[in-house]
Amino acid sequence: MSLNTQRATNIAQVLTEALPYIQRFSGKTLVIKYGGNAMIDEDLKNSFARDVVLMKAVGLNPVIVHGGGPQIGELLQRLGKQSEFVNGIRVTDSETMDIVEMVLGGQVNKSIVNLINSNGGRAVGLTGKDGSLIFAEKLHVTQNSSDPAVKTSEMLDLGHVGKVSSIDTSVIDMLIRSDFIPVIAPVGVGQNGESYNINADLVAGKIAEVLQAEKLILLTNTAGLLDADGKLLTGLNAKQVNELIDQGVIYGGMLPKIGCALDAVQAGVTSAHIIDGRVQHAVLLEMFTDEGVGTLIRGGVR
Repeated sequence: MSLNTQRATNIAQVLTEALPYIQRFSGKTLVIKYGGNAMIDEDLKNSFARDVVLMKAVGLNPVIVHGGGPQIGELLQRLGKQSEFVNGIRVTDSETMDIVEMVLGGQVNKSIVNLINSNGGRAVGLTGKDGSLIFAEKLHVTQNSSDPAVKTSEMLDLGHVGKVSSIDTSVIDMLIRSDFIPVIAPVGVGQNGESYNINADLVAGKIAEVLQAEKLILLTNTAGLLDADGKLLTGLNAKQVNELIDQGVIYGGMLPKIGCALDAVQAGVTSAHIIDGRVQHAVLLEMFTDEGVGTLIRGGVR
């Protein structure tokens, strides 16, 4: 068999393996949180855009929610403004919020839209302010005393850091019906019109819940959820995830992502996936192959 014939055979095998998944998910909505290395490395950026365009072309409805922490930090540094974090959350005063809104809603959002469109897609960029998509309220954070002998906690003011209070998906529904790919920056609007900076994982999870999406996909810079021996865990249900949290297998920076995925599946999303965004075409591999490239958390069957 010649090299060309072998290559064609391999492609045919891949397409054949993908077909049942394409048929199963056609017409379904999936919400993808786009961030990490997949947003920085040029090859990964282009592979992600092609994945999204292909999914739309075969009948799926991808909705993209993106972060932009490194880009915000870079611009703040160039402007001579120090970034301050509390429990991993960026303290966001009014001046910083202006910069966050400019970077997320302008620079980052439009670059993703352009990337998808230049790969043959039809993307439209939004923030949570557009169409009153994301209503937000101030996030209140408490911190325990650093002195273990003092059992007190204090309320911290993080400025314009918010949490989702409600989602109105009208504008997303309209874009999907018109065959566009929504690309959403995680900026919410408060009761008095004020802007809030919201964690992109949480926004993606809440949008997936309200849309009753087939899948929530969170791109990370890790292989997924690993056990104590470094082995990838997948095909988990809510009970197993909670047991892993109790055992201390899930800890640190993975806890918020797992919590977001767990909330989504318990609220009706069919499955959540924490996948390795450092792998080219990670989204397609997770969606359309038997092996996948990350951790799958199953919800109830609808």
